Amino acid sequence: MTAYTATVTVRLKHGVLDPEAETTKQALERLGFELEALRSADRFEVDLEADSIAAARERAEDMAERLLANPTIHDYDVEVDER
Repeated sequence: MTAYTATVTVRLKHGVLDPEAETTKQALERLGFELEALRSADRFEVDLEADSIAAARERAEDMAERLLANPTIHDYDVEVDER
């Protein structure tokens, strides 16, 4: 078994209201920053052991689909690195 860190980034799908991002965008604009759009995201780092990077990715994607993300309103990305 090899040790891996899986990083799962969960964000709202385009078209889903994101009040946290909208409030932050407005505050940044009041501070003089020009930006086209802003989206908020949650990031989860999962340390796990697996037989291969593919197995680690599969487990992390299963975690995302079953608990970390709601597939109706969220998109997610999974990155896996060996520790």
